[in-house]
Amino acid sequence: MIRVLVNGALGRMGTEVCKTVMAQKDMDLSGVVDINGADKTIPYYDGGVLGVDTDLENAITCTRPDVVVDFTRPDAVMDNLRKIIGMGVNAVVGTTGFTKENLEEIDKLAQEKGVGVLVAPNFALGAVVMIKLACEAAKYFPNVEIIEKHHDNKLDAPSGTAVLTAQKIAEVRTAMKQGHPDEKETMPGARGADFEGMKIHSLRLPGYVASQEVVFGSQGETLKIINDPINRECYMPGVMLGCRKILGTKGLIYGLDKLL
Repeated sequence: MIRVLVNGALGRMGTEVCKTVMAQKDMDLSGVVDINGADKTIPYYDGGVLGVDTDLENAITCTRPDVVVDFTRPDAVMDNLRKIIGMGVNAVVGTTGFTKENLEEIDKLAQEKGVGVLVAPNFALGAVVMIKLACEAAKYFPNVEIIEKHHDNKLDAPSGTAVLTAQKIAEVRTAMKQGHPDEKETMPGARGADFEGMKIHSLRLPGYVASQEVVFGSQGETLKIINDPINRECYMPGVMLGCRKILGTKGLIYGLDKLL
């Protein structure tokens, strides 16, 4: 049995992860952590309840997990990972907002401790396919913009998925400035964020989960590749895959596609 501890267990993603782990025949939900979990419980196996710990290190010590799944906050995730890796435990991370320096630090720490860390900007299998198709299209349609749409409680912008999409497209597309060479923003930010000439636009509205459009333009036509999650259940196969495959690895794995 794979012993799984969920950090951020009271959040929307954390709640779904807990429920999904308990439905797996080869996994055991060994513990749950949430900074807002004082005196709280979650539904547990066979109608029972499981107390929510507020201290990550204490929970790891008491429950001895094989892997910690982290869906917390961008401002807390690095401290969480330093604790998790430092205690010799594998991690599967859905929290976003990492810098290049953060990822380098995670890889270094994980290599030193001999554990694996999966950081995936998006766990939806459809998002992985979307990025793959976008990279193929970019070979023929170099003019591209990304529109990502998330719920209004998301803290970072642009999303990790949009950043990863732009990074992957940049590997097959020569950097270029798009739009009119003399275009001028009459309101700062109107054209969105810029990544090697590609524009990234972030929508934050109630009702969205985590949708994304990659829009290509060419003479007389446009091409759109869209991933449109309906609910958070779509992420669970990817999270479970990560929990299984991260065991026995060493260092950082960035992106779910690396495990498919």
